[in-house]
Amino acid sequence: MTLVDSRPGIRAVYDALAAETGRRIDADAAVSRLGPPLEDELARWFPPHEVAAAGDRFRDLYPALAIAASPALPGAREAMDAVRDAGGPVAVVTGKYEPNARLHLDHLGLDADVLVGWAWAQAKATAMVDHAVGVYVGDHPADMRAAVAAGAVAVGVPSGPASAEDLLEAGADVVLGDLTEFPAWFADHLLGLRVGLLTARLASLDAVLVAFSGGADSAFVLAAAVRALGPDRVVAATAVSASLPQSELAAATRFAATLGVRHLTPATRELSVQGYRRNAGDRCFFCKAELLDVLGQVAAPMGIAHIATGTNADDAAAGFRPGIAAAALAGALTPLLDAGLTKAQVRAASRQWGLLTWDKPAAACLSSRIAFGIEVTGERLARVERAEVLVRAVLAAAGWTVVDLRVRDLGQHARVEVDADLAAQICRQADLLATVVATVLQAGFAAVEVDPRGFRSGAMNELLAEPGRYR
Repeated sequence: MTLVDSRPGIRAVYDALAAETGRRIDADAAVSRLGPPLEDELARWFPPHEVAAAGDRFRDLYPALAIAASPALPGAREAMDAVRDAGGPVAVVTGKYEPNARLHLDHLGLDADVLVGWAWAQAKATAMVDHAVGVYVGDHPADMRAAVAAGAVAVGVPSGPASAEDLLEAGADVVLGDLTEFPAWFADHLLGLRVGLLTARLASLDAVLVAFSGGADSAFVLAAAVRALGPDRVVAATAVSASLPQSELAAATRFAATLGVRHLTPATRELSVQGYRRNAGDRCFFCKAELLDVLGQVAAPMGIAHIATGTNADDAAAGFRPGIAAAALAGALTPLLDAGLTKAQVRAASRQWGLLTWDKPAAACLSSRIAFGIEVTGERLARVERAEVLVRAVLAAAGWTVVDLRVRDLGQHARVEVDADLAAQICRQADLLATVVATVLQAGFAAVEVDPRGFRSGAMNELLAEPGRYR
């Protein structure tokens, strides 16, 4: 099964079968040949007319003697978790008698989504095709041949009688030392596969305009589009409005220049949209609708039919996202989402490509700092930006490097969130705390608190459970 070291248990069953039948069975030799069907091995020790009965008796003895004696291979659980964490099902396709294979999994707490037993050679390949197996891990040359026949990536692990050379000769795409190496290999494999899908999707376009906020996701889409199409067929557009921090616009301009693409900065007018200003839970719908409307007007005169956003696979799985719904209604492309790329994978690939944005902190628009139900105005946005710039300067002067910083507008009251370790330092140092508070007051707030819990994404949603606290 490549998940379980069943050799001790199988040896015990062979010894018991030999004692019961009086037939000589070299259990050590039999265990060294694991892989082919059981009856092939029994034919070495029993006359043809006794093989079937010996096989039945072997399977009868197996639960009592082999299950408890067979440990999981090192890394088995982590290998299964790696597949499941990536959103895939775990299929176990084994030559073992299926009821006994199930006993192994249940005894060891290994949860498989699919179990196919009593499969060998072509039967394994058929099962892989039936269950859309994309990667198959095996320890026998026949496993590698079956994976190749099924069109799956053949991953060899020499945990059985076959050597790494045997597995490679049988068609293994890669041979790992053991299962503990699988999660890292699988992460790299999946990243390469998804980046390939992204590149192919972008390469299929005549040209594309990228809605480029300057964040890690849209920066990666922009870089991937340049790789796929060349800089002359790609345009970056960063929407300029009161909700965009000036520092983000400057960084976006510098990044686009490094790629050699045309960078446009059209103005958006979301503050003129009542639904946006109202700042209910659907504010992002109106923002994204305005953005895509403006970008559509920019793209059309250039003959560009496609607008791509930086929505990733995590975004789509995060629950209610009205901005994503608005983009879908506008017909925007979501190449990261379509390729299945998560935020972590975007950062990993960005780092491989040498993009400076690979570790850039999330930088949501300034409107996200204003508590739901409080009207979004240009004055409030400017006050938040002014407060964050001043607080960053104060902390930098005190020798602190700030990664995440938010000044939350709760009405006339502000709440400051910074990296958790720094928040704790500020709260312990009275002078630094007083300076931070005074700085935010200077920006125009009437009262200020520093959240000792530190920055956390989505913190504004917590206030929905405390209506009116800061009104």
